[in-house]
Amino acid sequence: MNGLRFADDVLDRLQRRGDGYDERAYLFVLAAIQFLQTRLPERRHVSGAELTLACRDFAFDQYGLLARTVLEFWGIKGTEDFGRIVFSLVDVGLLITQPTDRAEDFQAVYSFDQAFDDAYVWQGLPGA
Repeated sequence: MNGLRFADDVLDRLQRRGDGYDERAYLFVLAAIQFLQTRLPERRHVSGAELTLACRDFAFDQYGLLARTVLEFWGIKGTEDFGRIVFSLVDVGLLITQPTDRAEDFQAVYSFDQAFDDAYVWQGLPGA
């Protein structure tokens, strides 16, 4: 994800929405979608719950024990934030949804306390 940026006009449109998320939060969600798609047998539409779980896994993969801290620094404090980000990306034309998709699909999929503080599996030191 390092070095990725939106074109200025896209970032301006996202920021005008007033959601208050850091640019990297939007880029993270896009990267998490790709992360999830590479783990599926074939590309397909994914549900809000599937994406929020992928966001958790991708955050651990990228940031380890700092995953929650990084997400919160970007303004992501719960799974409903992933939904707000997705629908903002839809509004600016970067993603599409199905008619049955709703922002509520992202609400309370898991608590950040359980997902990030209690669920991290320590991998240990290499060679130890």
